[in-house]
Formats: sequence, structure tokens, C-alpha cells
Amino acid sequence: MRLSLRARLTFTYAGVFLVAGLVLLGVTYALFNQQLSRTGTTKVLATRLNPGPASTGAPQNVQAAPKDAQSAAEARLLADSEHWMKKQREELHDAAVTSLVTQGSIALLVVGGAAAGFGWLIAGRVLTPLHRVTETARRIAGSPAADRGLHERIALRGPRDEVKELADTFDSMVERLDRSFDGQRRFVANASHELRTPLTLGRALVEVAMHRESASPDVRQLGETLLQINSRHERLITGLLLLARSENEITARAPVDLADVVGHVASQTAAEAKDAGVTVRTATAEAMTMGDALLLERVVQNLLENGVRHNTESGWVSLSCRTEDDHAVLEVANSGPAVPPYEIPALFEPFRRLDNDRIVTAKGAGLGLSIVQSIVRAHDGTVTAEPRKTGGLHITVTLPAAHAGRADTGELSRSRASW
Repeated sequence: MRLSLRARLTFTYAGVFLVAGLVLLGVTYALFNQQLSRTGTTKVLATRLNPGPASTGAPQNVQAAPKDAQSAAEARLLADSEHWMKKQREELHDAAVTSLVTQGSIALLVVGGAAAGFGWLIAGRVLTPLHRVTETARRIAGSPAADRGLHERIALRGPRDEVKELADTFDSMVERLDRSFDGQRRFVANASHELRTPLTLGRALVEVAMHRESASPDVRQLGETLLQINSRHERLITGLLLLARSENEITARAPVDLADVVGHVASQTAAEAKDAGVTVRTATAEAMTMGDALLLERVVQNLLENGVRHNTESGWVSLSCRTEDDHAVLEVANSGPAVPPYEIPALFEPFRRLDNDRIVTAKGAGLGLSIVQSIVRAHDGTVTAEPRKTGGLHITVTLPAAHAGRADTGELSRSRASW
């Protein structure tokens, strides 16, 4: 069994106290025993030098007798007196030693228990700053995204000791990481905005060249190819912007019903699914959650588009949502080619595709599932994917539920209107 640092410090304090108490008790016992032995020896010598009825402490009945008989009686009386005194002294010695050892041991155990209790309290007080460091680090490490939660600081106050130096060093490290991640997000957003302008200008020039009356069929075909390339780059930039936005913490949350989102996205994607020959099936029940309606709509849209575009001819996509165990659950399953289980983690990484298709005909920018994962994590949820035995994927999104009865009706109406 692994003991905490506080328990180990308490056991150390109590052990040191008990060892010191045992040593003290042993020294006291030795000195006490030596003092009793010295006192007993002194009394014996005094009795031998001054024998008499008064010193024996025992009743006497001596009558006049001849000198020799009297001397023999006195000798026997002296021997009996010495034996009685020795016995009394031994009993007194044993009683004193037993009392010292017994009561001293009891007192040592009682005081040792009290010392262990005080040691536990003192260790807890000493380790309180370390607990703050641990709790802050756990919150940052347990945040859904690596760069979320880095705004937290320990800000430990007190004397500048080893613990405060550790807390200050941790704060400095987190601050540098926060600046680094924030700079990375700003760079992606700024770069995406800057790239939109030349892409829009290039698309306009290509369309003007294609629609001229003097344009040859080769020019029109080249224009179609360039427009496809331009459209793919626009989708890539849009995905980068959405990914940078979804990695930020969601500050404004409103009640959202995933059933409404699923119905809205399914109707929008119906034309694309029909052109691809894919059947879309929905089975919705009320699934209330709290979050950003537009971002949650993007989650459903990306999952549905992923199922439609990476499917087989005459395939199908199934969307369902429900409330289960205080969670809003969204499930998206689709037919399609077989997906190896070891490829599943890579699908949630940016710019990763199963077919490694990076040419003009690519069906996406490779950011769909990455955006889904980032948005779900920003909403304190989880997303998992499993390959189906007959081909395709089964993706499950779990979000914290929000009870409709407690939701603000005005906020819910505004969220639905934003779709």
C-alpha cells in the first residue's frame, strides 16, 4: 500500500518521539533502580551497626536469661529481622519498578498518540502549499485541450522558501506555455485571414477569364480546374479558422437541443447526400446541452459530411441523439470501406486521411474530425470512434446535459434562431 507524504511524515514524527521516549524511560529506569539499590544497601549497613528492637520494626518478647542464651536469642532475632527487612525491601523495589515501567509506558503511549495527532496536523499545514500546486497542475492537465486552463496560476503567498520557489517556477512555466499557445492561435487566425483575400481575388480573375466570349474550351477546362483548387484552399482556410476558434474556451453558453441541430443539418445536407447516392436516416429525441449553437452545428455537419463523402455507392448514414445518464449523446454511423482499428487515433489529427489523398480531387481538407474533437473538448465532452465490422465508422459524441426545465426559454429561442 502506497502511503501519502503526509502519512509518512506523521509516522516519522511519531517514531522519532517513541524512540526518544523509550530511551528516556530506560535511562530513568536504570537511574531509579540504581538509587533504590544504593538506599537498600545503606539501610542494611545501618541495621547491622545498630541492632536493636526499635530498628527491626518487628514486635519483640525477650525475657531475662543467662548471658549465653541471651546472645544466641539476639543472633536469631537479628537474622530474622534482616530476612524480614530484605523481603520488605525487595517487595518495595519490585512495586516501585513495576509502577515506573507500567505507568511510564502508558504515559508514553498516550503522549505518543497525541504527538502523532499533532504531527498529522503539522504535516498537513506544511504540505498545504504543495496541495495547491498539485491541484492546479491537475486542473491544467485534466483540461480537455492541452492549451486550455493555462490561464490559471498558483500565486502562492508566504515566506520565500522551497515550496514558494517551486510554485513561482510552475507559474512562470505555465505563463510561457500560455503565451506560446495563444501566439500560435493568433498566427493561424491571422494567416488564414490574410490568405482569404488573394484566394478571393484569384477566383474572381479565373471566373472572368472563363466567361469571356473568346475563351477557348481549353481555357474553360483550365478555369474549372483552377476553381476546384481555389475552392479546396478556401475550405482549408475556413477549417483552420474554425479550428483556431474552437480551441478557445467557450465563455458564452446557451441551451441547445441536439435534436434541432440534427434535423437542421440533415435538411441542409440532403442535396449532397442525394447526389452521392447516400441515404440519410435520423432518429432524434430531446438532448439538451449547454454550449455554442454554431459550433455544435459544425460538429453535426462535419460528422454527417464525413459519413456522406467517405461512403460507398448506395450507402447510408444514420444520425441519432438522446439523453442518457445526465449526458446528451450524439451518434453518427455510416457504411463505407473498412477502417483498420489502429488508424482511428490518426483520423482525429489535422491533415490526416486514410487514403493520403492530397490532390485536387480530395473530398476534404483533413480537418473535419480534428475540428469535431476540438469543439467537443471545448464543451467539456468526449468523442470516440469505432470501426464497424461491415465497414464504415460509428462515432459517439457525449456532452454534459442541460435540463430543459431549467433552461432559459429566451436563450433557447435565440440559439435556435441563430441556425
